[in-house]
Amino acid sequence: MTTRTPLLASLITATTLGLGSAALTTTTDAVAATEWDMPTPYGDRTFHTVNIREFADDVAERTNGELSITVHSNGALIAHPEIKNSVRRGIVPIGELIMSRLANENPIFEVDSVPYLAANYEDARALWEASREVIAEELAEQRLRLLFAVPWPPQGIYTQQLVETIDDLRNLNMRAYNVASERFAQLAGAVPTQVEVPDIPTAFSTGRVDAMITSPATGADTQAWDYLSHFNHAQLWIPKNMVIVNEQDFSRLDEATQQAVLDAAQEAERRGWEMSRQETEDAIQILRDNGIEVSEPTPELAESLEEIGATMTEEWGQRAGEQGMRILESYRQAHQ
Repeated sequence: MTTRTPLLASLITATTLGLGSAALTTTTDAVAATEWDMPTPYGDRTFHTVNIREFADDVAERTNGELSITVHSNGALIAHPEIKNSVRRGIVPIGELIMSRLANENPIFEVDSVPYLAANYEDARALWEASREVIAEELAEQRLRLLFAVPWPPQGIYTQQLVETIDDLRNLNMRAYNVASERFAQLAGAVPTQVEVPDIPTAFSTGRVDAMITSPATGADTQAWDYLSHFNHAQLWIPKNMVIVNEQDFSRLDEATQQAVLDAAQEAERRGWEMSRQETEDAIQILRDNGIEVSEPTPELAESLEEIGATMTEEWGQRAGEQGMRILESYRQAHQ
């Protein structure tokens, strides 16, 4: 009977990938098994990657090895900007990316990156439940299936100096990773600069960026104390990573294996939200222990940040149109 062989990362080329992870090989006496390669953007220490490796282990256990997922972390297999289209085109069957990276395709994907729309985990969960169906429908139009989503810790502001007013950010080169962080930088008077997580330390050391908006987890994972000195725990927004699978690859699985993947995804989402909460506390302590000065927004800074949030909420609502109104209405009902 037939068996599928894993793609070796060191040997992968565009041509090899074009054959798809579902390529059939030689006949053996082993039980037929499916092997998926899964690109992820973040390093092995990042809790998202830890959670995804547990997801892969769970899938293997639930399917008795009938489906094996090999996780390729830190953008080693496919770079972050290419993961979504690689899954859509069937180059790889499954992948992880930050949801808001797709904001240029449709504003609904950045609903979790609007400042102060949801700035704590309870609101973030309510917002996700309000937006999940709309986002899943949009992905389904591209023959992609949403499996699960897990939030980052709340986003704060990293700088080389204490930030007490919005003017302290003016003219700084600020690392951006999505449309929302770019727009925030502009409204704060900073200069947005696209930098991927693995390149953050180098970007700071070479002077390419002077500040960034990201989570306590990213600061701890990239050892921010080596290249900056301050973190303002502003809790601007709580963005999410999502895991998507190519619908055709998913449909090739038998019904029992499909259900095992869905069950493992549900558990990964539950576990991931818990991990994110704990990561917030742990990472902030790590920053402090390594000499980062952690602060909260001053009243003056908080007022300015909320003004930026109000502007960006209004702008997002206009861009997101009917789908955005559907999300916001569902979110409001959850708060009643």
